[in-house]
Amino acid sequence: MKYLDRIREENKSIQERYELAMERIEKIENEKGTMPENFQRYFQKTASFLMKIRQAARWASRQQWKVDSLEQCKEQNRALYEDLLPKERCRHGENGYEKSYGNPDYAIEQLGEEYGQYLCFLYTELRGCIAYAHEFRLFDMTIAMELFIQIYNMFEDMESCSRESVHDAIYYYISDYCDITIPMRTREMLDPSLSFATEIIMESDLTDLRYLYQYGEYITENEIEVAKYLNQLTGEEIDSMASTYTEGYRKGFIIAGIDLSQKKTVNIRYCLGFERMVRAAIWQFRQMGLEPTIYRAAVSSIHKKQLKIGYHGTSVNHQYDYDHRYDQALYLDKPLADRKLVNLRLGYEACGDMTKEYSGPALIEVFGEEEFIPVNKKYACTLSKKQQKIYLEYQRDASLLQNEFIPSDQYSFTIIAYPIPEIGKDFPAIFAETVKVNTLDMDKYAKIQQRIIDVLDQGDYVKVLGMGKNKTDITIQLPPIENPEKETKFENCLADVNIPVGEVFTSPQLEGTFGYLHVSEVYLNGLRYVDLELEFEQGKIKRYSCRNFSKEGMEDTIEVKKQNQNFIKENLMYQHNTLPIGEFAIGTNTTAYVMGKKFNISHKLPILIAEKTGPHFAVGDTCYSMSEENRVFNPDGKEVKAKDNSCSILRKTDMEKAYFNCHTDITIPYDELGEITVYTAKGEGTTIIKNGRFVLSGTEELNNAFE
Repeated sequence: MKYLDRIREENKSIQERYELAMERIEKIENEKGTMPENFQRYFQKTASFLMKIRQAARWASRQQWKVDSLEQCKEQNRALYEDLLPKERCRHGENGYEKSYGNPDYAIEQLGEEYGQYLCFLYTELRGCIAYAHEFRLFDMTIAMELFIQIYNMFEDMESCSRESVHDAIYYYISDYCDITIPMRTREMLDPSLSFATEIIMESDLTDLRYLYQYGEYITENEIEVAKYLNQLTGEEIDSMASTYTEGYRKGFIIAGIDLSQKKTVNIRYCLGFERMVRAAIWQFRQMGLEPTIYRAAVSSIHKKQLKIGYHGTSVNHQYDYDHRYDQALYLDKPLADRKLVNLRLGYEACGDMTKEYSGPALIEVFGEEEFIPVNKKYACTLSKKQQKIYLEYQRDASLLQNEFIPSDQYSFTIIAYPIPEIGKDFPAIFAETVKVNTLDMDKYAKIQQRIIDVLDQGDYVKVLGMGKNKTDITIQLPPIENPEKETKFENCLADVNIPVGEVFTSPQLEGTFGYLHVSEVYLNGLRYVDLELEFEQGKIKRYSCRNFSKEGMEDTIEVKKQNQNFIKENLMYQHNTLPIGEFAIGTNTTAYVMGKKFNISHKLPILIAEKTGPHFAVGDTCYSMSEENRVFNPDGKEVKAKDNSCSILRKTDMEKAYFNCHTDITIPYDELGEITVYTAKGEGTTIIKNGRFVLSGTEELNNAFE
């Protein structure tokens, strides 16, 4: 049954509630209530937005995008998102995010500290109805709208209204419905019959760019121009791009020794505009016996994470996303976290054999967006120390629960990245160069990287030094191996799960690893870090700092230092007090490095590519997190033994202390790299890289890209 036919059948049970809610909201839009004027303005404006949602639902269900012109589709889409646009993208007369109730500081200014944060949250939660309207999910729309009506009724009787009553309404909206919303979100990853996006990709005329407006995501020139660009490529070129992606996925199973023939689904994650490539990939995956599951990045607070996971378009406003990253601080407590875990388990149980048939995620990432420098809003929600503990425990337990039903040693993944037009006027050339980088000769790299591994395997520790203004001075203790003839410390990483080719990596021994890691500028998960410096002791972060909120030439105040440290703890350390080094790698993709320099986009390269352009250090879990028992072999036949450290090995005695549920790579670019030298236990050194160039015999060919 088609997605639309099935969902319409399911909606019959909620249709009456939905209609009643919309009738009430229509009255609220023009109602002159008894509440103070500032609150009345809020509810009327929000009701007007919900009327747009009703219009959008009708527009989508009637497939109006087939009738309207491209310009009309653009206007329909903009009308739903204009309230969140940054000032510089607003048209004359529009206020955008500066005066939006989704802006926490503006909401407090207009509505006061007692209720402002809650009403800002409500407004933000209701914006998820844009997605639900286009997917025809009346249940999700209805419960959100009923919450709006419930809180409106409270403010109609201001004498009995209180901060506590508004909090409780939001709390129980999240809690009472999570027995439906969490299992549904779980099913989205596993059930190919939830085919809203799949049907758009496979059945639309992709040369008619109006198809993009079916999603309900904010559509920018990025999505439109990517789709146009892909439409100009030949079928052979598209198939080749898709094959690089799908073959990388297939090879990941071979390397990990997992039987792909026992799997039936693959979770495709992509950014809008890439539908032509994704369509080709779906056909190729089907040749492997895999059906796609494709779900949208979360739009409700209960499901959101710091990173968008699922298909999505360009962010309407990165500051808006940043301001609401911790909205759950308004309601998160231990009983709710426990209830979420119960329902997560029920969700997996309800999926039955689908958990065994799941083969893992296949990601298409993008890069090139304009740099985003966040502003820490005074009234944006933040987690208390108690909530930080609850949050981390939940993330850990949810990860362990997933591993119980979908063991990580029974699935694989792949990731590939492409630029978007926002990267600049050289977009076509950069795209073509990226395709080249993604398809470099693996055999050549396998041989060169094996030469590096042969030297590293003889070493006891590695010394990495910065150059120029880079202050890096770090010692990496290498793990021991018992049988050098058959075992190795480093994995020879080619273009399979992690495209493009170009690194050798290991899980360092924490004990004996110490020193300073410094990068003058780096982008991690879309956020810019200036003069990021981490000090390690026994392989764990002891001290951290950056200069994101500092003013050049002025000494940091205590407040500025605190801002910088909070920024790192929230966005790099994910609220942990410390993290271990989970990976040490030497990147060998000098072609990617030169591409970054040639087009002046080094700072915009995604970590997927950037990590191959110099040595990198990952903080958090190892690359083998929860799949340490899988046997991994290099092309030379040697088994990779360095998969554990003194944290991950605790999985055998105390699972709760073994993992951190994060892994962030930090790269030192070649032009900041003074030296990488491996030393034996006797102190004899062999230099691999000197002053940003490969000097180890057998690796010199990598320097050709610099010429």
